Amino acid sequence: MKEYRRATYITLLISSRLDDYLADTQERMERLTEPMKRAQGVTEQLKAENVLERVQRMNNIRLFAKEIMEKEIIFA
Repeated sequence: MKEYRRATYITLLISSRLDDYLADTQERMERLTEPMKRAQGVTEQLKAENVLERVQRMNNIRLFAKEIMEKEIIFA
């Protein structure tokens, strides 16, 4: 956001709302990833049985969620 929406970033920074905005963004990221984790079968059992597979799936989920967030929030 600092690079692509500089005016919004500066406004949030000056008004002391940047931390709240970032917390909301993090919360939204978690709301996006939870259903994806269930759909991909990322569970504690998978973590215990095959850590590498879980890490690969989580990385894919995070990248997909980040792409959604960028399109909806940063580049909108």
